[in-house]
Amino acid sequence: MSRTQLPLIINDISALSRNLRKQLEDAQSPPGHVEMLNLLARAGGYKNFQHLKAEQEKAHKLPSVTIDKKRVKKATRYFDLNGVLNRWPKKHNQRILCLWVLWSRLPARKAMTELELDERLVLAHTFCDHAMLRRWLVDEGLILRTTDGSEYRRIEKRPLPEAVELIKQVNR
Repeated sequence: MSRTQLPLIINDISALSRNLRKQLEDAQSPPGHVEMLNLLARAGGYKNFQHLKAEQEKAHKLPSVTIDKKRVKKATRYFDLNGVLNRWPKKHNQRILCLWVLWSRLPARKAMTELELDERLVLAHTFCDHAMLRRWLVDEGLILRTTDGSEYRRIEKRPLPEAVELIKQVNR
């Protein structure tokens, strides 16, 4: 399930409480996670959780974003035909796009040791500096490192529009 935060605005908390209590009384056993999301959504006046989510997305739909195709094209030059990073860009904005590609190849919601992360980074580039890539990923807020350095975890967030396009082109 997505960890996207969805606001649930309740105009009448008393009605929510009554509705939720009635639904819980009708249940034969304590509801699971998804069932509880549906109960809350129905108590708030929605058909189910998916309906709540769709309404929220519709209400907060952002205008379409234009992608800087020139920036993406420049960034693709740093990768070979197999999607391996050949050299480290000099410009910061190009580095960020390349880091997003490396980020996309890390497992979501899985803790990794430094060795496991380094193994993945070694396979993702050819210029022999996986430690620098690891530091950049941490510094740019793309992966989380415990204070003792024993565990790394990919931070789940939405990539830049140009990064999404670059990820598609490089991973073909």
